[in-house]
Amino acid sequence: MIEAVMLWNEPNNKSHWDPEIDPDWFLFGEMVKQASRAIRAEAPDLPQVLGGISPIDPVFMQHMQARGVLDGLDAVAVHGFPLDWNLWPIHDWPQKIAEIRAVTHLPVWVSEVGVSSFGAEEVQAWGCRRTAELLRGQAPRIHWYSLYDLPREWEATTRHREAEGSSYYRHFHMGLLRQDGTPKLALEEFARCTPDFGLCQWFHYQDHRLDEAVAWMKRLGVTYLRTGLSWADSFRPDALDWFDRQMTALQDFKVTVTFCFTPEHRGIAAHHTSPPLVREEFAEFCAAMVRRYADRQPVQVEALPVPEMPFL
Repeated sequence: MIEAVMLWNEPNNKSHWDPEIDPDWFLFGEMVKQASRAIRAEAPDLPQVLGGISPIDPVFMQHMQARGVLDGLDAVAVHGFPLDWNLWPIHDWPQKIAEIRAVTHLPVWVSEVGVSSFGAEEVQAWGCRRTAELLRGQAPRIHWYSLYDLPREWEATTRHREAEGSSYYRHFHMGLLRQDGTPKLALEEFARCTPDFGLCQWFHYQDHRLDEAVAWMKRLGVTYLRTGLSWADSFRPDALDWFDRQMTALQDFKVTVTFCFTPEHRGIAAHHTSPPLVREEFAEFCAAMVRRYADRQPVQVEALPVPEMPFL
């Protein structure tokens, strides 16, 4: 069920790691090394992946290499959104992956790639098709972000929210399905990409979309998925019950589980981007999750019915 674990998410992005507290990523690197050792003690053969970087920056990767952060890992990962947030054209995808390959011997995963429908659904559909043309065969894992639009009632996980202008609102339009679960034009394009492409879909605590998401992924032919188990959520009431439900629902897929997000009361600053006060606590959380879920065997899970899709 668990194919791999990923340590953090976009560590070189200020929306997910605080550069004011840790400007040279020393604290991040030490945290990852400690968590990696703890996971290896629980599951020696479980692949470990450095949190996908955004922006795609070979200098950051060299920095991780020099600090010994990559020594215990099995892969690195990149995130790219050239039609929405990045300052490079979509056609540069092969070059961007080559830049990271040039500075590390580890396999390079694309753990998030996507296009929003913020301007037009036709743009997202074209972007999905062109991304497939550019990335097929370029990486062992390619996770399209995402299956669902972010509900408008929720907040996107960024630091400055509405102050980011249209960049913030694009977060709410990245799905192949609208908030109400109806398909966008890009869904048909994505269906042509599986099983080569997997999905990245974050599930919030007690996420009402979980069962329908499983049904859609099976209908689309998705075989592998990236999602998260949040260290911050682990302090919520009944957190383990929710984690158990999530991981049981996803057990028919090859799942890369991302461990990230600092609980407000456990960080140097009261924010999810903060380095932890005590690095051992993050390592203990990662080890506990691996101990709980890495050895589980898949069982048959009944999928909910999915609306008819004309292209399947």
